[in-house]
Amino acid sequence: MSAKRQSGASPGDANPFAKLQDAGFGDFMGMSQSWMEAMSRMSAEFVDFIGERLKEDAKLQQELRNCRDLGELQALQIRFTQRAIEQYQAESGKLLEISTSLFEKADETAKKETAN
Repeated sequence: MSAKRQSGASPGDANPFAKLQDAGFGDFMGMSQSWMEAMSRMSAEFVDFIGERLKEDAKLQQELRNCRDLGELQALQIRFTQRAIEQYQAESGKLLEISTSLFEKADETAKKETAN
């Protein structure tokens, strides 16, 4: 004889997300999709950035191997550092733009939900 386990949940409790939507959290479900999309965009952007920085590092190593002059060495290091600063500034701007759009979406959703 096998005993049936009872979870204490009724068939109406099968979808807790439906209850959240009924309680006024409907648009917040869409936010999780927006959040995941933004996180994916940020991750892809960051991976691309790291790839570009690694290319710059490899390029510098090659140039340093071929360098025979102290003045040229200094110029290579200055150029590399300036390029790195430019790339980091540009990347931080891109990541800020992505995160700002996400939080603007969250703000719109919250305002819409509180207005209802």
